[in-house]
Amino acid sequence: MVMNSGNKVVYPYQGPCRIGALVKKVFGGRPMSFYSLTVMDGSGDVLFVPVDKVETLGIRQLIEKSEIPRLLCRLRREAKTTILPSTTMNWKQRAMDNSKLLASGSPFDLAKIIGSLSQLNETKALSPRDRQMLDKAKKNLICEISEVMGETKSAVEEQVNHALKITEVRMRHSERHDLESNFSQVSASANSTRDRVSFRG
Repeated sequence: MVMNSGNKVVYPYQGPCRIGALVKKVFGGRPMSFYSLTVMDGSGDVLFVPVDKVETLGIRQLIEKSEIPRLLCRLRREAKTTILPSTTMNWKQRAMDNSKLLASGSPFDLAKIIGSLSQLNETKALSPRDRQMLDKAKKNLICEISEVMGETKSAVEEQVNHALKITEVRMRHSERHDLESNFSQVSASANSTRDRVSFRG
């Protein structure tokens, strides 16, 4: 991958970064070259990445603009995926799985984290670790979409929240429909039983 000063890339876990000047440093008496990457989350943090480690660290180009609709679709789909009770209870496994997804740097993996934890948050309060993971994944995804689309982070955050909200409303509507259906079945069964008792009497 070509790393030119001024270009933007994604550093796994850190999120979108702007490539700065090539920096030379001496470690153990041996000169080394580093790319300086400024994290674009508003913190102003600067990372120094060895030139020969770019590929192994998983640094990648920003997602294509044409992929954004599919990404938001994935977010909606992940948010309405049923969470099994065993998965909900096994917080250690969930933390490990989400850490791997976050470290991959893939925006689609970030969508998986955001969708699943947002849904979990509808059933129970998130632990501090889960909340931190959700906030980090959401922050990185919003930042990347913002850079790709040329929109403000607040505008992109609204789009992400809207996708999650639509899913939430549909889920609640489905749950209400199921409840009404079950109530109708119970009522019908009770009426049938009462009719049989009346007939026998």
